[in-house]
Amino acid sequence: MCDAGLTLRSVSRFFRTPSFPDGTAPEYVNAAICISSNQSAAEILQILHRIEHRFGRVRVQRWGMRTLDLDLLAVDQEVLPDHEAFRVWCDLPRSGQTWAAPDQLILPHPRMQDRAFVLLPLLDIAPDWVHPVLGQSVREMCRHLLAADVETVRAI
Repeated sequence: MCDAGLTLRSVSRFFRTPSFPDGTAPEYVNAAICISSNQSAAEILQILHRIEHRFGRVRVQRWGMRTLDLDLLAVDQEVLPDHEAFRVWCDLPRSGQTWAAPDQLILPHPRMQDRAFVLLPLLDIAPDWVHPVLGQSVREMCRHLLAADVETVRAI
């Protein structure tokens, strides 16, 4: 990744999780990494999309089948595009999540605090990172996860 302007700092364990929607595909493998870069969040996201493309990812359908899915969860304490837009996407009801997609980068990822498959790998590498809007650390956000969701995330 160094040639892409990203320096790998740490990698979580790998975790096996059910596909989404549940049972529609082979299980996923999830992990989290911490990188450093002098590039903007938008530039980092473009690099991640290029890596996905190299691994055969074609973006046809939201939450469709994919060979690789690299999400940009956060960049330090940045809130993009602003707190108001973040709140709109963070508070979107579950029914709206299946059809609505932002046309711009939203950071931190507006659903990270709800997803065990995101937070448990992140707990390995950044337990004390504090969400700039919610004011909770990764460790604290993990405490609010549903036990049933946590049980589906299994270390490999």
